[in-house]
Amino acid sequence: MAADETVAGFLDGLASEQPTPGGGGAAAISGAMGAALVSMVCNLTIGKKKYAEVEAEMTEARARSEALRRQLTGMIAEDVAAFTAVMAAYGLPKGSDAEKEARRAAIQGALREATDVPLACARACRAVIDLCEGVARQGNLNVISDAGVAVLSAQAGLRSAALNVLVNARAMEDRAFAQERLAELDRLLAGADALTERVYDVVRAKLT
Repeated sequence: MAADETVAGFLDGLASEQPTPGGGGAAAISGAMGAALVSMVCNLTIGKKKYAEVEAEMTEARARSEALRRQLTGMIAEDVAAFTAVMAAYGLPKGSDAEKEARRAAIQGALREATDVPLACARACRAVIDLCEGVARQGNLNVISDAGVAVLSAQAGLRSAALNVLVNARAMEDRAFAQERLAELDRLLAGADALTERVYDVVRAKLT
């Protein structure tokens, strides 16, 4: 998928019989939407006299959210490339012992990348979640509901990316590599749901 593909085109791809784009791309899009909504709340807070005292914080948050949005958008294509490489490795010939060994090595190498790509997505999505609390507490009240949507989108991206890490890590022969990635994933997931609920509650309280 190209980053400038239409939403309709991307959804058609998700719905098709083709394996890509799939859940990994959807995870990246979810995270990118969260980051974009953080940016929107910041943009509608910066420059407003009522919120002058938090302008520096909002400007910093916007810079971070825009960097994360670009990163996550790029991960859509990275996920497709990683999955394609895994499928290509599984399709290698396996008639002789040498071919079997070359195929095994190719599969394991591809699985490394297919584990690291969604892990990077999970890392970025967690960073978006972490940004949301300050934006929800300090952002323009007129668009504060969008801070709630942002954190929920980022949470969906994080948990979705986690599933892709898990499915690829379990197929790896290098268990030390796999366990290292799974340990980082556990750290990224730790407290994320509680933080998401806290941000959601902050937003709800401001709207009621």
